[in-house]
Amino acid sequence: MENIIKIEHLNKSYGDVKAVQDISFNVRKGELFAFLGVNGAGKSTTISMICGQLKKDSGNITVCGKNVENDFEEISRNIGVVFQNSVLDAQLSAKDNLRSRAALYGITGKAFEKRFEELSQLLDFGDFANRAINKLSGGQKRKIDIARALIHEPEIIILDEPTTGLDPQTRKTLWNVVDKLRKEKGLTVFLTTHYMEEAADANYIIIIDSGKIVAEGSPLELKNKYVSDYVTIYGGNKNDAEKFGFPYEEIRDGIRLSIPNTEKITQLIVENPSAFVDYEVVKGKMDDVFLAVTGKDLTGGAEK
Repeated sequence: MENIIKIEHLNKSYGDVKAVQDISFNVRKGELFAFLGVNGAGKSTTISMICGQLKKDSGNITVCGKNVENDFEEISRNIGVVFQNSVLDAQLSAKDNLRSRAALYGITGKAFEKRFEELSQLLDFGDFANRAINKLSGGQKRKIDIARALIHEPEIIILDEPTTGLDPQTRKTLWNVVDKLRKEKGLTVFLTTHYMEEAADANYIIIIDSGKIVAEGSPLELKNKYVSDYVTIYGGNKNDAEKFGFPYEEIRDGIRLSIPNTEKITQLIVENPSAFVDYEVVKGKMDDVFLAVTGKDLTGGAEK
């Protein structure tokens, strides 16, 4: 798979504050790439530099094989951005917002009507397309935000906390659309989120803290490296747990063991088959990974 975004030794400071410190990473074409960190970690600064909205101090940014500094106009046609805070014109209708955005890319007349109809069906906003943005619900506005980012059929979409504050049904709808476009169009998705269940579906994850990359890998690699797995033995008791020699807690229906990795769980089951009649194995969670790596909770940023 080719690298559609390539970041090399990127740096950005604001006076004495080093917002981004010598970070390097690649995003592969068609993947879901998660870029995680608490507020102030350097995520938005990095995104702004990728999008050409902010000048870097040093390093290189390549998007679709082009250098951001030299070929930004061409690169901008390959990127769509859904910002954390909506950038829609509150007084205009949803359709007029999309019409004005499309015109920036030379999409007008019949070409716009065709693209508008495609997005209306994809995101299901036909019922409120002619309503002013300030009359729409949060979920409806988010659909138009995403349509705005997709209007010119970019190769990359940057989703900056796209589902914060949305109801579960709207979140599911939006992710179904994103997944469909990845499968059918090869869309590359660059995601920041505070919802770890969204990050857990990523192909690759970068965790950034105080402007530095502190961990990276697939969700499985990160879980295996930073957190334990859990096995719940239903009907098990304290004597069983102490015999196994792993940290445990007693629960209502049995015991829950914390075990370093799945390999050790498998070994334990093979060596003690009579104890594992009714059990459940659960991998560590991405929330636990983030806390282990940064010492902070992703939603609140609180120290351990």
